Amino acid sequence: MINQYINENKDRFINELLDMLRIPSVSADPKFKQDVLGTAEFVKQRLVDAGADHVELVETAGYPVVYGEKMVSPDLPTVIVYGHYDVQPADPYELWSSPPFEPVIKDGNIYARGACDDKGQMYMHVKAFETMVRTGTLACNVKFMIEGEEEVGSANLATFVKENKERLKGDVILISDTGMLGNDTPSITTGLRGMSYVEVEVTGPNRDLHSGLYGGAVANPINILCQMIASLHDENNHITIPGFYDNVDELSQEERAEMARAPFDLEKYKKSLDLKDVHGEAGYVTMERNSIRPTLDVNGIWGGYTGEGAKTVIPSKAFAKISMRLVPHQTSEEITEKFRKHFESIAPASVSVVVKPHHGGEPVVTPTDSVAYKAASKAYEETFGVKPIPVRSGGSIPIVSMFKSELGLDSVLMGFGLDSDAIHSPNEHFGVFNYMKGIETIPLFYKHYAEMSK
Repeated sequence: MINQYINENKDRFINELLDMLRIPSVSADPKFKQDVLGTAEFVKQRLVDAGADHVELVETAGYPVVYGEKMVSPDLPTVIVYGHYDVQPADPYELWSSPPFEPVIKDGNIYARGACDDKGQMYMHVKAFETMVRTGTLACNVKFMIEGEEEVGSANLATFVKENKERLKGDVILISDTGMLGNDTPSITTGLRGMSYVEVEVTGPNRDLHSGLYGGAVANPINILCQMIASLHDENNHITIPGFYDNVDELSQEERAEMARAPFDLEKYKKSLDLKDVHGEAGYVTMERNSIRPTLDVNGIWGGYTGEGAKTVIPSKAFAKISMRLVPHQTSEEITEKFRKHFESIAPASVSVVVKPHHGGEPVVTPTDSVAYKAASKAYEETFGVKPIPVRSGGSIPIVSMFKSELGLDSVLMGFGLDSDAIHSPNEHFGVFNYMKGIETIPLFYKHYAEMSK
């Protein structure tokens, strides 16, 4: 019954997603404010159309949270679905093979900003919900909490959660904002790294100077900034901030061996990225470096003259944005403070330094012995024909730890994206197969979760 409904409505399900992808809901850029708000209205209306009994836009200090629910029976477990309707900026536009907000389907993939992260994956839940309602198979109560600020740190979601604890009473958080190993190798994410995100400003002279008249006599903030950043890693690519690794959770050899069971082709990985070789912390392999180890990366750096032609200046200022991915049992507050102290300490007297914290989030590991995880595993096994592998992701979803601390609920991370989907990059895409497979798999989670919760 469920599969028949999905097959009959496949084209509509895809076209509705394409309609939403046409709206440039970039939360980081104020010029897209009306588009972000329009996307919230879009999601609200689709939840109403899908059969939710109560749907509203809950105002926050930023963009609204779309809240919807359908309470079937107090005797049934309640699933809280989290997702986000905002997307990353699409820059640089010139690197897209097609306009980022004019979605196209080619080679079985939907190309558009937000196709995978997270509009496509979030919308799977709306369509799975519609499918269960229309076929009379909704086995759990369900509450939707879809926010519009995930890509800028979910600044107001914690406030929303704290102010709506009664409304958000439930049994599990269900999230699809992660990926899986492959279409023939499904996996469930069981760990996420945390994050500390900062911006640094290095100031030298009180104005831009002529590089001929002053070159060699005063500090160049760009030169100094580059030297300071380069010193943050040693020859083994270990991070040099004092105390950075103090609380890092070191996995045992047995745990690392279990992780190594996941299929990984290093040559294929390098080829997909046009790399001659990989790079990372000594003593760890690629799949460990991007999941169970902390990192420090420069996400952007600028200063001076970058326009056409030449302008011979020593700039007054130089800037960089730096993110640090964290693992259990590091905390974003601790690492941000350690970074600030260290970065200020290594600055020469010829410049001044300001470290501005942006946002952070805590690492999390979810249990694999819970009813919810077992229900998710069983659902994947039914639709993919193979048992999913538990994996830790290198990404960060800061609100997962917040849901645990504020609501006391664990999350199940049922992602259907692939590493090759180019999220946050030009030519982001999401497989039509993955989108439809998510809509097919999610109702089975509800079914098994209800049955196993009795």
